[in-house]
Amino acid sequence: MEVSRRGFLKISGATALACGQGVPLMPKAAQAQPLKIVYTKETTTICPYCGVGCGIIMHTREGKVVNAEGDPDHPINQGSLCPKGASLYQLSDNPNRLTKPLYRAPYAKAWKEVSWDWALDKIAGNIQATRDASFMPKNEKGETVNRTDVIASVGSAALDNEECYVYQKFLRALGLVYIEHQARI
Repeated sequence: MEVSRRGFLKISGATALACGQGVPLMPKAAQAQPLKIVYTKETTTICPYCGVGCGIIMHTREGKVVNAEGDPDHPINQGSLCPKGASLYQLSDNPNRLTKPLYRAPYAKAWKEVSWDWALDKIAGNIQATRDASFMPKNEKGETVNRTDVIASVGSAALDNEECYVYQKFLRALGLVYIEHQARI
């Protein structure tokens, strides 16, 4: 079957008219949706996932995170984020997120909910007991070392320089020797 150019236009026009019955072809006025970051507080932060240290702008309203986006003024990422950083707001806006500490006693099969005060006291007590049991004031040569070799720490990329400094001072005061950082691993 041969169709001329004129015949093709006639067929196309007839098809468009038949299909267009009841469908308005006039454009509608566009309506913009309100931005979800309207009336929010902007806070800059650092992505906690890897050692790169990308800058993020967190938008909060009434104490809840509404949006997270890359910081265009940050020298490292200049506004871009990886998929993990882009989904950062889901850390707080997640119904499956734990909001209270859980504890499982040795040999127990179930976790139980405990208070923050109890959990922090338990952690501090375990650190104190381990440090006291393993603290070496002097080495084999009789030199003063004041250290413990059985506790180690791995830092986080979520800490800024000032927080890392204070954390390092705390760990050194405990006598830790094995101190690492996530960005170096």
